Amino acid sequence: MQLFRFAADCGATGALALAVSLAVPATGHARPDTRAMSCSEAAALVTTHGAIVLGTGPDIYDRYVSQLRFCSGFEQLKPEWVKTRDNPQCFVGYTCYVPTRDQNSR
Repeated sequence: MQLFRFAADCGATGALALAVSLAVPATGHARPDTRAMSCSEAAALVTTHGAIVLGTGPDIYDRYVSQLRFCSGFEQLKPEWVKTRDNPQCFVGYTCYVPTRDQNSR
């Protein structure tokens, strides 16, 4: 089974470029940081995307969703507030969590 087909004029240069591209890890996009945006901008990102990972502090991030359909299985919604440029307690949406038996009995 042939995985790659190189053009005849690629030669060693093409093979080297492929090897380098496979060896270098892909860099992801920087996640949006709620501290650098307004409350309405952060909430709009969650609403527009439905589910998005937002940075909320140095090396702190979480996945926020707009509706239960973006959660899986037996997960439920938990309202979340984050710090934004203009609001220290901005409601952006929800996180998904799996309820435990203890949480249901209260």
